[in-house]
Amino acid sequence: MKTLKKLLEEHPRAPLSVSPDDTVFSALELMARHDIGAVLAMRDGKLAGIFSERDYARKGVLLGKSSKETPVSEIMTEKVLYALPGQTIDQAMALMSDKRVRHLPVLDANQRVVGMVSIGDLVKETISEQAFLIKQLEQYIAS
Repeated sequence: MKTLKKLLEEHPRAPLSVSPDDTVFSALELMARHDIGAVLAMRDGKLAGIFSERDYARKGVLLGKSSKETPVSEIMTEKVLYALPGQTIDQAMALMSDKRVRHLPVLDANQRVVGMVSIGDLVKETISEQAFLIKQLEQYIAS
C-alpha cells in the first residue's frame, strides 16, 4: 500500500494557507477560487489550525458571525488531526473515517507541514490501485 509521502511526491502541490488573523471572508474567497474545502491556518510557518467549510457553517453562520469581520482564529479548528508521511493511504482513510474529517495535513517529524490530503484524494488513489490490481489479475487469468 502506498504511503502518503509517495502520494504527495506523485501529486505535488503546496497546501493553501491563511493567517489566523485573516478574515473568514478572505479565507472563503481563497477556498472558492481554488475549489477546495479547507485551508491551513499558519502562523510564523507553523500550523495553528485548519479552517473548513464545516467550521464556517457550524461556528460562523449558525452563530451569526460576520465573515467580513470575524478572524479565522475565532472559528478554525485549533486541535488539528494530522498524519505522518510514512502512514499508508489505508491508515489515513481509517483515521479520517473514524474522526469524521475530510482534510488531513501531513506533518514531518519536526511538525512541519509537508502536504495535505483530502478524503477525495485518498478515495481516488484507492480506486486507481484497485483498477490496477484487477487488470493484473485479468492478465494473469488470461495467460
